Amino acid sequence: MKDAETSASLIARARDGDSRAVNTLFRRHGEALRRWAHGRLPRWARVANDTADVVQDVLLKTFRRLDRFDNRGRGALRAYLRQAVVNRINDEMRSALRGSASELDERILEIADGGPSPFSAAMDEQRERRYKQALASLSEEERMLVVGRLELDYTYEQLALVSGRATAGAARLAARRAVIKLADRMTGG
Repeated sequence: MKDAETSASLIARARDGDSRAVNTLFRRHGEALRRWAHGRLPRWARVANDTADVVQDVLLKTFRRLDRFDNRGRGALRAYLRQAVVNRINDEMRSALRGSASELDERILEIADGGPSPFSAAMDEQRERRYKQALASLSEEERMLVVGRLELDYTYEQLALVSGRATAGAARLAARRAVIKLADRMTGG
């Protein structure tokens, strides 16, 4: 099996029952997803699971039902997996908040020990909401460049490939323009 095989071809093979393709997808996306998700599940919410468990569970559930996955092109699986991890972390946090009073006391202690204050958390939510609104106002190509660079950590070479640009330099300039436009829209400019 070639390491350079695309996720799309691996997904197609996995849908046909090829367990080696599923294993390759698991290896390809597992470590990067764990690194990305590290620390996103707060300590106070790690009642039954740590972040690695959450990621593994998301990967298992996703790859068991690949027949339902709508592959919308390059980066779609990674984006889908990241969103699934975010959803699962939110579920874990809600579950932890419904837990015992001692767990809530631990959360209060974490905040007192320098964790984010409720005000900071609210500001982060507001910034995220502005980011999502501004991102939605960009063209599809601009969104792809912004998400590819800022969220998926694509190199400029990768951005050139997915955006059809001739060089990494051209992709860098296009991504820079898209990020500036995003920033302007986030600040009301």
